[in-house]
Amino acid sequence: MQIGIIGLPNCTKTTIFNALTRGQIETAAYSSGKLEIHTAMVDVPDPRVDVLSKMFNPRKTTRAQVQYNDIAGLQRGIGEKGGMDGNLLNQLVQSDALLHVVRAFEDDTVPHIEETVDPQRDLEILDTELILSDLAVVERRLGGLQTALAKRISTPAERDALMKEQALLQRFKAHLENGQPLRDLDLAERDDEARIVKNLALATIKPQLVVLNVGDRAVDAPNAIVKYDHQKTMLATLQGKLEMDIAQMPSEDAHEFLAEYGIAEAGLAKVIRLSYTLLGLQAFFTVGEDEVRAWTIPIGASALDAAGAIHTDLARGFIRAEVIAYDDLIASGSLYETRKRGLMRLEGKEYIVQDGDILSIRFNVS
Repeated sequence: MQIGIIGLPNCTKTTIFNALTRGQIETAAYSSGKLEIHTAMVDVPDPRVDVLSKMFNPRKTTRAQVQYNDIAGLQRGIGEKGGMDGNLLNQLVQSDALLHVVRAFEDDTVPHIEETVDPQRDLEILDTELILSDLAVVERRLGGLQTALAKRISTPAERDALMKEQALLQRFKAHLENGQPLRDLDLAERDDEARIVKNLALATIKPQLVVLNVGDRAVDAPNAIVKYDHQKTMLATLQGKLEMDIAQMPSEDAHEFLAEYGIAEAGLAKVIRLSYTLLGLQAFFTVGEDEVRAWTIPIGASALDAAGAIHTDLARGFIRAEVIAYDDLIASGSLYETRKRGLMRLEGKEYIVQDGDILSIRFNVS
């Protein structure tokens, strides 16, 4: 999973990046507005992995990971005059979701690019730029489709595909011209539409997590700060500087600090949990003496999909999946006792994997 972190210059985007990745990037020097990318891989905090690792004492424990990309260069005007720079747009569209950082606190030592702090305005500025960029992409493609259809040299099947794409993009164009992000559209989950969307560099179709940096204030309700009602969108608040300081502490000190300040969940865990919810993801596990490992798959994925996530050979030669629910394993205390109690099931390739399932794939590849 890749998350692209975006925001206006001096929105404290890099502070949030440091808080999420335990990074130490200098924030003051990283607000020039130039295209620059900082990347970090972060282990997904999941206490179930710790429990399973203690139970099996494997030679290796592997957690699921999230890649955060801190993307600089977004500011007023980037979406105008033919759309966003190609390199910048490429960084956005390769992300599975966007994390939009919005500054929601006053600080005289950090001047605001718009001179005043107004989270609602800042949110709308960057939204508008992304909408303008998508509109430019859609209009260019519509122009190409019009040219292709005018030539009348394609086969009936090819022409039908071009006309379907044209109709979809005309719908996109009208929606964008109305000032709305594409993620608000209810798109049919069809292969042909998915292909069209995948082939276009569209930013506003990405799910978005809006993180309001509230500074020293403890604010739990983001809707008290901004009004932002869109599909595939979630809002959260973080005390950015505090979370960045916590991220640099040893684990035990961090737990004590969180308890002392009454913070129920560290910012990293909170953002990853919300990102999983936003993207409709869940975890399953494989266990054994060699390795305990967490895997990430979409909610609703089948046992065959899970096998493919582990290795393509397991999907190709899939026979059955041995399935144990995490809670059943923990309550039983061991794999042996789980099997003895009849809590291990054999499932076929169409079985819908549940969050926390422990899978062992039976397969045969000749």
